Amino acid sequence: MNSKELQNITMSTGGKYSLATRGAQDVINTAIPIVEETLLGMGLEKKRIFSFADIGCADGGTSLQMIGQLLTTLRSNNPDIEVKVHYTDQPNNDYNGLIKTVLGLGHFPSYLKTHKKVYPLFSANTFYNQILPDSSLDLGFSATAMHWLSKKPCNISNHVHMVGAEGDEYQYFYAQGKKDWETILLNRARELRSGGQLVLLNFCRDDNGCYLGNTTGVNMFNNFAQIWNDFLDKGLIRKDEYQKMTLPQYYNTVDEFSAPLKDFSNPVYQAGLRLKHIETHITACPFAEAFKEHKDPELFAKEYIPTIKSWNESIFFSALDPHRPLEERQNIIHKYYQTYQDQVQEAPKLHRMDYVHAFKVIEKI
Repeated sequence: MNSKELQNITMSTGGKYSLATRGAQDVINTAIPIVEETLLGMGLEKKRIFSFADIGCADGGTSLQMIGQLLTTLRSNNPDIEVKVHYTDQPNNDYNGLIKTVLGLGHFPSYLKTHKKVYPLFSANTFYNQILPDSSLDLGFSATAMHWLSKKPCNISNHVHMVGAEGDEYQYFYAQGKKDWETILLNRARELRSGGQLVLLNFCRDDNGCYLGNTTGVNMFNNFAQIWNDFLDKGLIRKDEYQKMTLPQYYNTVDEFSAPLKDFSNPVYQAGLRLKHIETHITACPFAEAFKEHKDPELFAKEYIPTIKSWNESIFFSALDPHRPLEERQNIIHKYYQTYQDQVQEAPKLHRMDYVHAFKVIEKI
């Protein structure tokens, strides 16, 4: 995947991402106690200016509540501290939507209405680059973002995601995931001041083999691949389009996340980063949980599919031959998600997209 192809990786725009991905917000809110504990241990009582970064922020909606609580906690011990909040994401992010969200002009109330001397700043820069000046960041935060690779190492011949890759194809993704994780950490090491912290909530494969959409019932990624393969068998897409639909993602294990932070010889360790805490956490799919109460299969299916589309529709669409008429490509993608929606409606108890994360606290010594 080249730089032009990477531009096709976009979340839903206009604030729709946060509206559709309630689970992503639930993950962040679950981690608020970890953020607060980290903050209170940093000795900020006499600090005049505090620098915080939300790295890979999308439209900013999922972290609003957490940042509001961070500000409350921070000022409980230092009422006059001024705060810079750096929002960063890739250049193709919807920055109009992000700015509206942060300023309280979108779908959600903003912490800016209740907290003064808070200065939001916006950077169209990927976390694969250094975003902030050396030794300028107090606390960096990222949730559900760093599984996106800097490039796609190869197409996967019989699946759409690395969780279904085998042999050399899996090894290519493993190598890219290892390289990218170290690159991310090295850039954050430059940005953090001594004593600065990172709180990172990353998709993972846990010790029980669970990962996003694979905790019980239908394996979501296998289902993605099966429907796409059915489209190939029916002649709706071609073989090259099937193979091009490979998500440029890697889900690390706990050991893979930890390795560069524990290996004395690794450049990440030598840059001063130390792993203080890591734990895995499963956050229940909010739409599947709501279905247990309302018991309406049609409603569940209509709510469930948009959360999937919010992060992968652009990849499916870009896999189709651009020489196909636009309307034809749109119809294929519509049919794809309608097929998935029909399956969910027919067997709602088998479908859920539980979030599986590794929560990490990392310090720069």
